[in-house]
Amino acid sequence: MRSIALTNQKGGVAKTTTTVNLGACLAHLGKKVLLVDLDPQGNMSSWFGLDIHNLEHSMYNVFLEEVYFEEILTKTCVENLTLAPANVALAGVERILAHEKGRDLILKKRLSSMVGNYDYIMLDCPPSLGLITINALTFAKEVFIPLETKVLALNGLVTLMNTVQVVKERLNHGLEVTGIIACRFDGRTNLSNEVYNQIKERFKEKVFNTIIRENTRLAECPISGKPITLYAPESTGAADYTDLAKEVVERENRFKEIKK
Repeated sequence: MRSIALTNQKGGVAKTTTTVNLGACLAHLGKKVLLVDLDPQGNMSSWFGLDIHNLEHSMYNVFLEEVYFEEILTKTCVENLTLAPANVALAGVERILAHEKGRDLILKKRLSSMVGNYDYIMLDCPPSLGLITINALTFAKEVFIPLETKVLALNGLVTLMNTVQVVKERLNHGLEVTGIIACRFDGRTNLSNEVYNQIKERFKEKVFNTIIRENTRLAECPISGKPITLYAPESTGAADYTDLAKEVVERENRFKEIKK
C-alpha cells in the first residue's frame, strides 16, 4: 500500500485536480484507491457531487473521534475509487485540537484501520502548512507536489521541501518527496519550459517526466461531477493524467525491483 500526501502551500496549482484525476486513472488501471479530502474548502468532495454543506459525517468528525473512519466513506462514479469527504467544519479542527496531546498523530491513528484495504491512499491537503497538513505528512510515506510552471514556483517549493524534512526528522522518519508534478504547463511560452527545466535540473529524478498541460476540459471538469477520464476521455488532460498514473505505477515497480 502506498500512502501519498499531495500538498503545496500555494493555492491554484491544480492540487485537487491532480488528486482526483490521478486517483481516477490509478483506479482505471485496476488499483484500489482511497481519496481523503483534508481541505476545509471541500473542493474534492464537491467535485464528486456531494452536498458538502449537509454532510452527516465528514473528516471533521473523524479527527474528533466522533465516528469511525469507515462510517464516512462514500463511493464515487469510478469503480475502485472511494472518497472520505470534508467541508468547512474541518477548519475548526486546528483550534479544537491545538492543545491536544499527540495532535500531530491523530490522522495516523484514525487511518490505521484502512491501510490494508487499498493499494493507494491519497490525501488532498489544504493550501497551508498547519496542523491538518502536518497530520497528513505524519501519516503518509510519500509526498507528491503539484507545481504550477510559473514565476516564483521554485521559491515555494524550497519552503515546502524544508517543511517535509522537518516532519521527517521529528515525526515520520520514512517520509520522502517522491514526485514533483509540473502542472498547468503552457508549451507555447518560454516561461513554462524554463521553469520545468529549472525544476528538473535541481530535483532530478523526483520530477515526473509526464507534464500536465493547460487544458480547457480540465478547467471545466469539476462542474461535471466526474474525473477527466469520464468527462472528456479524448482530451489532452485525460491523456496526461493517464500517462502520469502509468508512470507512478512504473516507478513503484522499479522500486520493488531495486529492493529485491
